[in-house]
Amino acid sequence: MKPTEILSLEHRVIEWMLACLEKITADAGARGRLDLQMAKEALDFFRNYADRLHHGKEEELLFPVLENLGFPKNAGPTAVMRMEHVTGRNFVKAMARAAKSAGDGDSQAVDIFCSQARGFIAMMREHIVKEDECLFTMADNTLDDHAQSSLLESFGRFEEDEIEAGLHQRMVDLAMSVAKRLGIEIEDGSDGRVEYTRDECAAASGEED
Repeated sequence: MKPTEILSLEHRVIEWMLACLEKITADAGARGRLDLQMAKEALDFFRNYADRLHHGKEEELLFPVLENLGFPKNAGPTAVMRMEHVTGRNFVKAMARAAKSAGDGDSQAVDIFCSQARGFIAMMREHIVKEDECLFTMADNTLDDHAQSSLLESFGRFEEDEIEAGLHQRMVDLAMSVAKRLGIEIEDGSDGRVEYTRDECAAASGEED
């Protein structure tokens, strides 16, 4: 299994929660009040799974390896992805600031939350396409077998050393739970990808029994 395949599988889980956030946002706009619990769960997922776990692997491991192999650090594709990660964090912070008042029915806060959420969803979906279809292909064409294997091992150590035990699976379970409560169906064939994500990442991180 290639490191980019793990990252791409993680993208699928992120896409589930983006669909959930889209529904949370639509409901808030229609009702004039944010479902604060759902919003908190979504923001928790984006902070811990999308950013700490997924973007952490990219920023601390994949991107530096590619830059050491000649990718320009300050103006190339990895630089663009880093900037978009920062943009995503700012969207999440803005949603978090507005969430409590939006949950109380403050119309201005609801508008702010919805605007920031829509911006975040659009940016993240475009970001994922750029990585899946462009950056990851470039990475696979650049990394030889030894580099692929070494990076895969680094992913496992990262989850073992930097991420608390069980967080990865808890966040996948959270995404599935929120989707179920919102009535959002996971697309055909994705159940296999969920199990693949759990099993492969558990094996890589040393969490598998």
